[in-house]
Amino acid sequence: MPDSGWRISVVDSAGLVPGASASLAFRSDGGQVVRAGAQADPTGHGTGVLAVLAPALGSSPLLVAQVFPDEGPTTAAAVAAAIDWSVECGANLLHLSLGLAVDRPVLAAAVANALRHGVVIVAATPARGPASYPAAYDGVLAACGDARCAPGEIAWLAPGRYAGHPSRPGDPTRGGASLGAAWVTRYLLGLAAPVDPSGAEAALRAGASYRGPERRGR
Repeated sequence: MPDSGWRISVVDSAGLVPGASASLAFRSDGGQVVRAGAQADPTGHGTGVLAVLAPALGSSPLLVAQVFPDEGPTTAAAVAAAIDWSVECGANLLHLSLGLAVDRPVLAAAVANALRHGVVIVAATPARGPASYPAAYDGVLAACGDARCAPGEIAWLAPGRYAGHPSRPGDPTRGGASLGAAWVTRYLLGLAAPVDPSGAEAALRAGASYRGPERRGR
């Protein structure tokens, strides 16, 4: 598969990824964000996300921002630093299969800066429940899992909210918002050429196999 024109950055637990154009780890230490060399994935979460994305990457450049360099939680400052680094590296598509419960100015500022640069941002959000950041910010494509969706299908739930197949390839026992979001990003990677955030919204809505929220029995 040739280079699609997308330059994607995956912000997650994955670190050392064969074929990645660049990778870097970000962690908070004493109120500061420390940048370091990426390590092996400590949880497997990011590796599972990349298992969804990889078949659609082709030769497109892949940036890997490791914000879970160990099994503990990350911070808004670390995620913000990863977003800023991704923009500095020229990413035009940013994938975050993660969500923070509290809105933080540092994270909001990093997202706003990425959007000003025309970066398409897909972030995981629970299908139900309280807001999750950065998915809750205006301009971010919030995505979750949807049992109606087969691999490759997406659902339009509401303006700015989408869903995809809830499981990783070959392993239906693992799933949820993180992998649903990855399938939404994979759909964008399959477009003929990169688009801006409004173009991504239009493409997802036009390509949706289902409209409206998932309901039991549907």
